Amino acid sequence: MSWTDKLNSTRNQLRGLNKSIPDTTRAFGALGKSVKEGGVLDFKTKEFIALGIAVADRCEACIVLHVDALIKAGATREEIGDVLAMTIQMGGGPSMMYAAKAQECYDEMTAG
Repeated sequence: MSWTDKLNSTRNQLRGLNKSIPDTTRAFGALGKSVKEGGVLDFKTKEFIALGIAVADRCEACIVLHVDALIKAGATREEIGDVLAMTIQMGGGPSMMYAAKAQECYDEMTAG
């Protein structure tokens, strides 16, 4: 499955979950909005942190969502690489394997 397909599939799964448990997903969405809009760090920095956690936790759905947000926020391949390097340093071999997935995701989703 391509990363674009994974993004679409993840969004469809979340839409289904929103219909099943709207109060919970709405509350989680409000938490996300308050975290991303508040505080002293800018949105892109917060998304870099989220990507690092997604890689470390080995969550492909999280990776594709945060890579998509970072692309929209103007992140470069080099910035993504720095985040992935730090994640590998903190998480070892398993993080390296998912860092490769995150890099592949970025490359595929930014290809012409």
